[in-house]
Amino acid sequence: MIDKELQEQNEKVASKDDFPINWIDRVSLFLSHTIKYLIPVIVVVMMYEIFMRYVLFKPTLWANELCLWLAGVCYLVGGIYATRLRSHIRIVLLYDWVGRPTQRIFDLISTIIIVLFATAVIYGGWEDAHRSFTTWERFATYWDPPIPATMKPLTLLCVFLIAVQSVNNLIIDWRNPKEKQYDPSKELK
Repeated sequence: MIDKELQEQNEKVASKDDFPINWIDRVSLFLSHTIKYLIPVIVVVMMYEIFMRYVLFKPTLWANELCLWLAGVCYLVGGIYATRLRSHIRIVLLYDWVGRPTQRIFDLISTIIIVLFATAVIYGGWEDAHRSFTTWERFATYWDPPIPATMKPLTLLCVFLIAVQSVNNLIIDWRNPKEKQYDPSKELK
């Protein structure tokens, strides 16, 4: 279920910018706003580990790996959100200097490269991710969590969603004139 904060943000962004929030944007927002709650969990687990290690002299065997696992999930899903905000690297000096037709060409080239990269990663990683998931591959440590079994398929899913979000951004940007271009800074207010 999408929480109230997410619904309010969707309505605020759509009404403020006159940009439609379609299902692709809703999936990106839902994932990113759900995953953000893992960050306080990471902080609490690390504080617990520090307390156990340096106060009680009984370090945990699982805290560091759990934090790496959760942070990896945050990192992967953060890529989808960054793509939605169009905050990935762009040569702004050149991009802002050229006219809108040339910017559209740059956007198209960028999207094609992202889709080709995503296709290569998914094609190359599918077999390994499938094997890791179906055999429930573990991390091979004392705690032995199923990090590879979960992170490999999640990586492919996130790369796919980044490509879909990139195509969605291209379509939205091409439908709107330059004076109504998407401004991600308005979404964060």
